Amino acid sequence: MENIRIKGVDVYHPDKILDNEYFINHFAERDKDIERFLAHMGRNKRYVIDNSEENGLTMGVAVAQKLLNKLKLTGKDIDMIVFSTQVPETTFPTNTMFLHDAIEANSETIIFDSNANCAGMTVAVEQASYYMKANFRINRTLIVGSDYNSLISNPEDEITYANYGDAAAAVVLEKTEKDSGFIDAIYHTDSVNRDKIMYPGSGLSNMNSVEDKYIKWLPFNADLAMPPTYRMLERLLERNNLTTKDIKAYCLSQFSLANILKIKNEFTLEQKQLIYVGDRFGYTGTSSPFIALHEAVETGVVTRGDYVVFWTIGAGFQLVAMLFKY
Repeated sequence: MENIRIKGVDVYHPDKILDNEYFINHFAERDKDIERFLAHMGRNKRYVIDNSEENGLTMGVAVAQKLLNKLKLTGKDIDMIVFSTQVPETTFPTNTMFLHDAIEANSETIIFDSNANCAGMTVAVEQASYYMKANFRINRTLIVGSDYNSLISNPEDEITYANYGDAAAAVVLEKTEKDSGFIDAIYHTDSVNRDKIMYPGSGLSNMNSVEDKYIKWLPFNADLAMPPTYRMLERLLERNNLTTKDIKAYCLSQFSLANILKIKNEFTLEQKQLIYVGDRFGYTGTSSPFIALHEAVETGVVTRGDYVVFWTIGAGFQLVAMLFKY
């Protein structure tokens, strides 16, 4: 039976590091104490773009080239390319068009951009896995997730400005006859918060103020996402005859350390099963579960044959959980 495995994963981030002290001082000047907020989110450092040469597209190109070199592949070996981003450098042509050129891919290569907000790269991997199973011509797919979050983070809003970082991740999926790869995925969508996190805040057709340069983030009950998350993870494991102890690593959204700890407590997980990189990278959006996977692979926590669960959340909100045998 033909399976779709993750052949390799890599990450890229800019050089500039900002630590908590920078943001604490920034918001102290605005009479805001954000130390408890930073502890709740689990932040310490984050990488941010601080020059005019870098952006979300250049990060995506850099991580793609880095991964292909590591895997000893070229653009000619790739049959499909997906660029996942919620902060595209261009809406047309696609960001993938520039990536296609940079890696010198074939003219037959399928290319497109994908946007499911912070859930985007996980959704792209799930969708590509199913498509590869259905199309015998597609043997390898390159998926890049890259968000230039600091570009649209409001300096007056700690939830975005002090929380987000800039980074990109890439994976290559390939067909294999081995007992490994994509197994299953499950979604939960509830549009209750569809107007709480928006960019541009007034919509493209009504952009008329300086505030539209930044993410509009209105208060909402984030705890609404946790009960369906627990049900999703339970169902995902149950229908594949697995228990929580069978999972070597949980590569979860790095948006909030508090959410990761809630999942840990709900399922009585061991600390070593939870991969956390949000203290070093901040919240990187679409790429965050795969930066966690990269950490797990590089540190030897995950090796071939291990079960890995991904989980993340997109604005609005959309939840996706995915099961792989790495």
